[in-house]
Amino acid sequence: MISAITHISRLIRAAFVFAREGVFGSVDPSLVPPPGQLALKLARIVERRGPKDGPRMSRALTRMGPAYLKLGQFLATRPDVVGVVMARDLESLQDRLPPFSQAEAEAAISTSLERPLKDVFVSLSAPVAAASIAQVHRGEVERDGIRKPVAVKVLRPHVSARFRRDLSDFFYVAHKAEAYSAEARRLRLIEVINTMSRSVAMEMDLRLEAAALSEMAENTQGDPDFRVPTVDWDRTTHNVLTMEWIDGIALNDHKRLAEAQVDLPDLGRKVIQSFLRHALRDGFFHADMHPGNLFLDEAGRLVAVDFGIMGRLGMKERRFLAEILLGFITRDYRRVAEVHFEAGYVPAHHSVENFAQAIRAIGEPIHNRTAEEISMARLLTLLLEVTGLFDMTTRPELILLQKTMVVVEGVARGFDPRLDIWKVADPVVREWIERNLGPIGRVQGALAGGGDLARILMRLPDLAARSVAVIEQLETMTREGLRLSPESIAAMGRSEGRKNRWRTVALWIIAATFIGILIAVRNL
Repeated sequence: MISAITHISRLIRAAFVFAREGVFGSVDPSLVPPPGQLALKLARIVERRGPKDGPRMSRALTRMGPAYLKLGQFLATRPDVVGVVMARDLESLQDRLPPFSQAEAEAAISTSLERPLKDVFVSLSAPVAAASIAQVHRGEVERDGIRKPVAVKVLRPHVSARFRRDLSDFFYVAHKAEAYSAEARRLRLIEVINTMSRSVAMEMDLRLEAAALSEMAENTQGDPDFRVPTVDWDRTTHNVLTMEWIDGIALNDHKRLAEAQVDLPDLGRKVIQSFLRHALRDGFFHADMHPGNLFLDEAGRLVAVDFGIMGRLGMKERRFLAEILLGFITRDYRRVAEVHFEAGYVPAHHSVENFAQAIRAIGEPIHNRTAEEISMARLLTLLLEVTGLFDMTTRPELILLQKTMVVVEGVARGFDPRLDIWKVADPVVREWIERNLGPIGRVQGALAGGGDLARILMRLPDLAARSVAVIEQLETMTREGLRLSPESIAAMGRSEGRKNRWRTVALWIIAATFIGILIAVRNL
């Protein structure tokens, strides 16, 4: 009860900030029910005067603080939820916040590492970058009498409590939306917030980011075009991550790339093929590969940083991705449709032929065209329309993959406007298919299946005993019925009554707040 009022009061404040920044001005009133249209009109009244262009949602989320900023960055990877236009707006979020003080950072490092700062680092600079969860300093360590630069990432003080509070508001909204909206249930908004919650929890334990760095280092140690910074585990804890300092050229520094006479078309190829190799071969990929997170070292290799958002794909999803890409490359739209059905992503009551027709509508306009001629926003829109048309439930791991592919393709296109992503992807996709779906892959799959079968056979006695127990319980319930005591029934009635009363009170509070805002504005 009190919790609901607390959630609603904080959400009203957020709604006012969004209205003030003009976020609701981008909403088409015809798509909103009549009560919602009235709310939109009220919101437009408090809208800030001035230019109407620019990233409105990004400005609002930045004003709301770290948790909302992270929500915006996360939703930028979910155009299926917020729409393509809004997702593109959210991509402009820079995650640049005022740094916390040097004294706080030094105290946090000493406390976390349980040693005086001077015993850990020879020097520690002022913050060089500050984000919603942590900030980065340049430090120096001494090994064998030689000083080496390192990057020191420090968690913001008290950030966990702030995130827990705001995430509880997000869960409140998601639960209410799914209770009243079939579309919200299809988009699985609760699962969206759950996924974000897990992602944020992992980001706030810097040991896990260090583990992601270590895992990707092992996966890519033989790659000629890609590497990651090494982790200094002796100076890494829950709140502090120390890693190799990268002195390469950032991929968003076009001036330095030109001065170094870098082969830009080849750089674009490296970006795309590296990403596909990680996603297909390893099932583990960097899911935030924007130019600010990528560097080019002296050996001409890509170096990725900031492993806060990572994507994982199981063998089923990797096979799905490979066959989908190959189907688009070879224009085998029937096979693309069949793969969707085989993976269980499209309900069986739909027609394979109709789905293949929809896939053809996506594939034909982009075939044999350069990246310069392809509208990735339009392609993404078509994919999302097909998702809704054929009752495909949201697959968070595939949406994150799809969004990352669009970002990666955009980065590569910035270096070579005539780059054809399909031709560049072809050798990586075919190599993976030949290795995993060809004769060698079938033998390995059979061996793996044999091991799974052996484990199942070993568990059969235990499974049989549990099955007998469940059957006996069902027989007892069938014979005697499921009984509820009068006290239980009365308690359920009282609980439901309280929920209905407080839901009504909450609605009146929201309505009164909007009326108050309207009166206040009119009196200005």
